[in-house]
Amino acid sequence: MTLILPPRLTASAQRLRDAAHRRGLHTVQLPTFNVPADAQADHLHAGPTFADAVAPRLGIAPLEAPRDWLAGLPREFTHREVTLVTIGEAYELRRPAFIKSPNDKSIKAMIYTDGSRLPGPDAVDRRTPVLVSDIVDFTVEYRLHLLDGTVHATSQYAEQGRLRLGPPSAGALAFGADLLAGLGHTLPTAIVVDVGVIDGRWAVIEPNAAWASGAYVADPDLALDVVLRAAGPMAVVSNHDRQFIRLPQSRASSHEPAGA
Repeated sequence: MTLILPPRLTASAQRLRDAAHRRGLHTVQLPTFNVPADAQADHLHAGPTFADAVAPRLGIAPLEAPRDWLAGLPREFTHREVTLVTIGEAYELRRPAFIKSPNDKSIKAMIYTDGSRLPGPDAVDRRTPVLVSDIVDFTVEYRLHLLDGTVHATSQYAEQGRLRLGPPSAGALAFGADLLAGLGHTLPTAIVVDVGVIDGRWAVIEPNAAWASGAYVADPDLALDVVLRAAGPMAVVSNHDRQFIRLPQSRASSHEPAGA
């Protein structure tokens, strides 16, 4: 098996690459987003724009959560209001909100004082979807790598809004298990979900594609299990996972690292 990688790698992506080598996998790091005519690969670990450029050419199926998944969660799993709207609709907001793209970084994830602060229609199609969320403070944040209905690997990555790496907590693992028990069928079999604590209550922060996510200090061998399933050969994708295959977007960037 071959794992294909983009021109730049984060430290996390380098650890996953090393885990792949220990497992006997071959890795190829492309110098650009152009796919050589003779290139072959079974899996990828990279950002969304690299995946959009190379996955269709190589027959790789990158899995991701539905764009409206977070907005559709019961309030008991979010503890805040989250809606999916077009950026054209978001322009009309006249209150502060946390706004981001649902499955990539085309719209910078941040607090916008109102909709007029978003990238304008001269730069972004008004039909572009964005998630609009109430502003909340997460006291601690964890990344859960989920595989086949279980929490397969995890790492703390932030505390009080600042990067702080650490081991998993019993609370994060229990909340992940509850989420999967109730809503695991709404996700692909391999995915990353970030969770955290708001005012003492566990909540979902956001889902992320495992093939585009850093593992922080989670076991890289376990994280690799999830990455390989999350972006593997189209021919072996299960019936359940076919509904979660990412459709390539029209953007491209040569500056996107793997494992952000």
